[in-house]
Amino acid sequence: MSLNFISFLNLSKNLGAMASQSRRDLLHEIIFEADTPTGKLFDVVLLLLIILSVFVVMLESVNNFPLKVYDYFHVLEWAFTIIFTIEYILRLYAVRKPMKYALSFFGVIDLLAILPTYISLFLAGSHYLLIIRALRLLRVFRVFKLGQYLNAGNVIMASLKASRSKISVFLFFILLSVMIIGALMYLVEGGTNEGFSSIPKSIYWAIVTLTTVGFGDITPQTGLGQFLSAAVMILGYAVIAVPTGIVSAEFIRGDSGHKMLQNNTQSCRYCGKEGHDDDATYCKYCGEKLDAD
Repeated sequence: MSLNFISFLNLSKNLGAMASQSRRDLLHEIIFEADTPTGKLFDVVLLLLIILSVFVVMLESVNNFPLKVYDYFHVLEWAFTIIFTIEYILRLYAVRKPMKYALSFFGVIDLLAILPTYISLFLAGSHYLLIIRALRLLRVFRVFKLGQYLNAGNVIMASLKASRSKISVFLFFILLSVMIIGALMYLVEGGTNEGFSSIPKSIYWAIVTLTTVGFGDITPQTGLGQFLSAAVMILGYAVIAVPTGIVSAEFIRGDSGHKMLQNNTQSCRYCGKEGHDDDATYCKYCGEKLDAD
């Protein structure tokens, strides 16, 4: 009798675990994938809520509304935050390795999208940082299967990564150049021009001039200073052209051999990675089984 009761308890426990696992798998399919009607509906509603929440944050910074309107904005802000908080918790529950998702790019963005509202309880004005929710709109490329745009984005990122060593050397050269130019302008203009009161302020002028921004808040007055300023302005065009050429060369090289992304939005329950082939059974990143048993 007691053995039958223990067997019944074990069976109930196993059935409960299977039901719980089935709920997690279903929840994962709805939240993380957009190939099913419910999954796509969830993502579309989520994107609309994100757009509305960002719109509310922007309107809240306008000072022309009646005071009562700001009370409505405050209520809406908390409503959106609570919804996104519940969604974030469900995302952590739906994946096999919650910490891996929490430390991923979208996991960090999802957390940052809700933190400012809670921080505003202790630090006034921090809720305006909720504008970071706009980054969550990057999911629109996955939801509507705009794989070609994601492919173009990956080519740009790969080009920047491939050219980082050349750009680093170039930026180091620019850093040395503005330091030398700033020091020279301090020697030329420092005694007669209040704008060039120190080498750091002269370096600031050199950066503004070399990048062709030209704020005009500090200008040379002597003939030699103006001549040097004109030379720096001309040099500024080379500053723009060199890194553009470096990245463009890598972009052309990477674009010719880059593989087009699949429209499959299936997400691995263990590592969270996407981009699997339509007939894939196992994750190509971590090797775990994609479909639930």
